[in-house]
Amino acid sequence: MIRLNSATAAVALRGLRGPDGAAAEEAYARAVWSVLVEPGDGVAGALVATHGAVDALRHALSSGDAELRSARSRWMPRLQPAAIEAALDAARRCEAALVVPGDSEWPTRLDDLGVHAPIALWRRGTTVPARGPAVALVGARASTAYGETVAADLAAELGGAGVAIVSGAAYGIDGACHRAALSVGASTVAFLAGGVDRPYPRGHENLLAQIAATGAVWSETPCGAAPTKWRFLSRNRLIAAMADAVVVVEAGWRSGSLNTAAHAATLGRALGAVPGPVTSAASAGCHRVLREFDGVCVTSSNDVLEMLGAGDMPPPAGEQAHTDTTTRLLDALSPRSARSTADVARRSGLAPDEAAILLGFAELEGRVTRDDAGEWRTVARDASGGRRAG
Repeated sequence: MIRLNSATAAVALRGLRGPDGAAAEEAYARAVWSVLVEPGDGVAGALVATHGAVDALRHALSSGDAELRSARSRWMPRLQPAAIEAALDAARRCEAALVVPGDSEWPTRLDDLGVHAPIALWRRGTTVPARGPAVALVGARASTAYGETVAADLAAELGGAGVAIVSGAAYGIDGACHRAALSVGASTVAFLAGGVDRPYPRGHENLLAQIAATGAVWSETPCGAAPTKWRFLSRNRLIAAMADAVVVVEAGWRSGSLNTAAHAATLGRALGAVPGPVTSAASAGCHRVLREFDGVCVTSSNDVLEMLGAGDMPPPAGEQAHTDTTTRLLDALSPRSARSTADVARRSGLAPDEAAILLGFAELEGRVTRDDAGEWRTVARDASGGRRAG
């Protein structure tokens, strides 16, 4: 049987909580709820909102309330102390944190989901600054070169303008967005459909580790939980809620990204889509967003900044100021001699952090290349203007 008292809770949550936030008993009850229910369970959400997690759990376990009978039939098979303990131990092993409402690190944007908001979250890494703008960039796993290029450009330019990039760490568009944000030192956040101790897809294990090192990897399912089709769909509501605007970069007619777009529309988030060729099946979903959801037509990061109402934000890459500093940066490089970021900063007269961001942009544009030692050189061009080895 689950014991709900402060002493038991403090022991159970050892190593999983920060120094401030909700009381241990409340946090522990929410951790138990995360094991008992599937993401977005509105009955559980309403019960917790009405009674608090501790009393809601006691009520759920002992009540003969007919209205809860169906819900209890879903929850009770999972009420296994060993399973709850295993989830907490798995979280400790991967150095995950339990974050609940009332904590300073709780992403309050998610509260807009009402009774379908997560009861608790598990996190690897840090978190997005509470007051910073955030944009969700989503799209198909089976993306095209066009889609990935546009996704990377948007993520890098928005990240360079101080916007946090939110996505789902999948192959294709999601991965391109996360990598581009990381390349310019921007904050990026990933939401998983399974536990944060189970990197998915497996091919993005290193990418997720990089995201956790500088941003955050979140999940509302406990550690050890497997990603399922339902959990992917439910996860999409968190991506939409976490952002101030959602942009579908490339998506087929029935892409799961349209599910994220629908959540964004329901939540009143700004919604946009990148158009593609009318003959491209890979962009059919984007055209649906433009037609059926009245989405904004996004052709550049400026369009997204306008969606955010960010007229006073720094201009993204491609503006005159960026062009001038990039010229200084390229003047400090050579196609023959590789140079460190610090050396490039010294030669160009730029701050090291600024030089690192501009080098990331230039790499995305194919103007510079980085070797295995992390040193940079310009990309030489042949007589026709094409790229050739330096």
